[in-house]
Amino acid sequence: MGEGAVMAWIGKTVVEVPCTIEIEQTPESLHAHVTLDGGFEIEPGDEVQVHDAPTEVPYGERITVRRTATVTRAGRLERAWTKLIAHLELTELYEVSFSERRKL
Repeated sequence: MGEGAVMAWIGKTVVEVPCTIEIEQTPESLHAHVTLDGGFEIEPGDEVQVHDAPTEVPYGERITVRRTATVTRAGRLERAWTKLIAHLELTELYEVSFSERRKL
């Protein structure tokens, strides 16, 4: 296996992407959303760090700002591991017991 093939399995790729941040704190909604430009898709194991993002918005207001995000793409091995762990954690939720309680 060549060096390029090994890097595809364990290597990470770092990409700078422009993004839009929307933060709202109103009686109707409390949320913060980040949208990466250009239809950039995040996959399991990827990490996103938004630079210089606002952390607060006054009550009753909504702001939208443009910033840059650094996306660290997971390698194939890390992506596979993340999918496996997520599947195992999801199956934990299935282990729910429904039993009648005794009335005293």
